[in-house]
Amino acid sequence: MPEDRPPHPPFTRETALRKVQAAEDAWNTRDPRRVASAYTRDSTWRNRDVFVNGREEIVAFLTQKWERELDYALRKSLWAFHEDRIAVRFQYEWHDAGGRWWRSHGNELWEFDERGLMRRREASINDVAITEGGRRIHGPRPADEYGADIPIR
Repeated sequence: MPEDRPPHPPFTRETALRKVQAAEDAWNTRDPRRVASAYTRDSTWRNRDVFVNGREEIVAFLTQKWERELDYALRKSLWAFHEDRIAVRFQYEWHDAGGRWWRSHGNELWEFDERGLMRRREASINDVAITEGGRRIHGPRPADEYGADIPIR
């Protein structure tokens, strides 16, 4: 049975929003295999200055990421979409092993195949030190906030 990950391109505003929320939900599980299953087997990534190719490298990358970025909690917002592409902005908060808290801001460009699997991901990310009391994101997005935008500052 072929792999399939609806919604499929070409995207409408509604289906692009669903795709973005599904990605946020999956990443907030911090389950590398679950996240990697949304990408093509030969998906290519640029994540900051790291280049990743294929699902197994995605799993290895995410495993290492979530070993460093503890209590990771993410929000994504739709920025734009066209046919088989979606652009998002995001922020996530996490702390390192030393207890220092960070807010990471960024943008992602996504390209999908006809089955709705992501074949390309480009991510640019900046980190800002925050205090634990300055956190705004505490775990996955509550269901009553789905589709809500997040303040970027």
